[in-house]
Amino acid sequence: MTAHHPAKGLHLIADLAGGAPAPLSDPALIERVLRAAADAAKVRIVGLNLHHFGVEQGVTGVALLAESHISIHSWPEEGVAAIDIFVCGEGADAWAALRAIEEGLAMRSTHAQAIPRLGART
Repeated sequence: MTAHHPAKGLHLIADLAGGAPAPLSDPALIERVLRAAADAAKVRIVGLNLHHFGVEQGVTGVALLAESHISIHSWPEEGVAAIDIFVCGEGADAWAALRAIEEGLAMRSTHAQAIPRLGART
């Protein structure tokens, strides 16, 4: 039998829809949105990496956090983005990060799933 451990972090996965192609293909915008999401979540970026797949194509962006990570994968041709936010620590707010991403990309979540995480330190 395993002992019960209270969740110390939150892993939030969301699908966004309704995006215009140009913003979803703009690596500079994706970077700004990742930075805004980290600020909103009250977490600290320790590294940030982006890959643009080409003109009018998607962007994958990952912000490595002291408290875990935030990533965006975009498909401008479909007007959608996949979001992955994992934060831990006192005061870290994954939902605030998601709201900042929705606002920055002018999109809305069509599906979001929150998963409590056990191994994260507070």
